Amino acid sequence: MTRSAVFAPVEIIEGDRKRGIVLVSDHAKRNLPDEYDDLGLPASEFQRHIAYDIGVEHVTRKLAALLDAPAVLANFSRLLIDPNRGEDDPTLIRQLYDGTVVPGNYPMAEEEREKRLEKYYRPYHDAVAAMVASVARESGRAPFILSLHSFTPVWNSHPRPWHVGMLWDKDDRAVRPLMEGLAQDKTLIIGDNEPYDGALRGDTMFRHAVVNGYAHALVEIRQDLIAEEATAEEWANYLAPIVDAVNSRPDIHEVRQFGSRTGPL
Repeated sequence: MTRSAVFAPVEIIEGDRKRGIVLVSDHAKRNLPDEYDDLGLPASEFQRHIAYDIGVEHVTRKLAALLDAPAVLANFSRLLIDPNRGEDDPTLIRQLYDGTVVPGNYPMAEEEREKRLEKYYRPYHDAVAAMVASVARESGRAPFILSLHSFTPVWNSHPRPWHVGMLWDKDDRAVRPLMEGLAQDKTLIIGDNEPYDGALRGDTMFRHAVVNGYAHALVEIRQDLIAEEATAEEWANYLAPIVDAVNSRPDIHEVRQFGSRTGPL
């Protein structure tokens, strides 16, 4: 974990915007601005999934390089504020997370909540929106948005058998061919909206893909498979040709409104 008095809420990885693809990583990092110190937590808590998606930063960087695709990474820990939640979501700023009380988040004054939205959450989403618009403009077609996450091998004492999961709402244009590509490896257990449901109103994919009618997918990789830089890069190497093939499909770059299982857009 790093802290800085001059804190940029977003990191942009440049790539060829004419390729028509945008990578996003909401939980890649566990950084905090100096003013928040450690939110009252011991350093060990920032080694856990409650602070960030373990392994995802390395996967994102390598995949962006292999695809020559731009990527947008949130530069702050989800413990500060979770960019993959709607502004009205009760888990936007967690006071209790997987058994850990977060002292720096309790009590949470409305002024502090608004400050975190204004300084960190909204600049991240503004950067994602700007990148998506830029890719659409430079490629001359609707962009394909791929979100990268990771999940714990065990939750509430229950092992999770999936190696990788695909999360989605109603638009399966990218999800189905991605799953078919992954299924070429017969050893993989692939989750379809597992270990989470991809229909989450107000999350990053809802805001930037579902509402706009852009093809998208959220990829969840089990954390023990990408915890080391070398294995994270192996997964990026495996994903790259599959993602590239999906990005070459004409239907991926069309605007289509599928709606959402969460209700009217």
